[in-house]
Amino acid sequence: MNEELTRRLRAAAEAHQPDRARILARVERGMSGAPVRHRESSGARPWPRIALASLAAAGTLAVGGFAVAAIVQSPPARPDVSATPVAPAAPSVPSVPSGTPRPTPSAPATGRPTTPDRSSPTGPSPSASGAAGSARPGNAHVQDGPLSSAGSLGTNSNSFWAQSNITLKSTQPLTALTVELRITQTGAVQNTGSWRTLPAEDFTVTVQNEGGAVVYRWILKPGRTVPAGQHVFAGQYNHAAGAREVEHDGYRVDAGGPRGALSVWGGFTPAR
Repeated sequence: MNEELTRRLRAAAEAHQPDRARILARVERGMSGAPVRHRESSGARPWPRIALASLAAAGTLAVGGFAVAAIVQSPPARPDVSATPVAPAAPSVPSVPSGTPRPTPSAPATGRPTTPDRSSPTGPSPSASGAAGSARPGNAHVQDGPLSSAGSLGTNSNSFWAQSNITLKSTQPLTALTVELRITQTGAVQNTGSWRTLPAEDFTVTVQNEGGAVVYRWILKPGRTVPAGQHVFAGQYNHAAGAREVEHDGYRVDAGGPRGALSVWGGFTPAR
């Protein structure tokens, strides 16, 4: 109802147009002393009428102005505001163009060389046909002049540990000697030690994994001599449970003496 009343007052105020000419004419008549319809006593002075007419005109104008100002300045009715909050829009995520390359994590660098160093120690090089580990029935070469050899599995071997023996016999002293024992990795093969009947200080001994096998090498140091006689070189190792299968193991011996270079190679016989 208040809104309806306000609307009507605003419409009346906007439609109202005071008769300015009529108001001014009444004021002029009052100032000129023109006669009015009502009689007044002859003793009344004209100035009170002029004052009253002026006040009436001024009051009319003032009331009209106040009414218009009140209506015009009244604030418009507020529209109903919903109390339900509006969820903010989710921020847009820029899409990556399909042609943009993505970084590919690189593999961590390792300190290991890509190609293992398999250089042989100083000494005679074995031939391709007589490399250690290649001994098979029919291709073994166990004697070369004054040098002969034999390979066997030690009688002290068991289901988890074994010892492979290389027995050399030479009828002449040797001024160069390299003995290589190759134990094929058939499961859990791991070095546990080695020994030889010749003085330890006369040899350089190495044990390393090569080509799927544990390889033992004894190399006679320069200036040393192996006397004529019988000598034994043995490698000891753990292995997977069960009897050691020696058919894939092998040895090779390269020596030098008065007759020049000598080489023998072969396999191992099972323990008895």
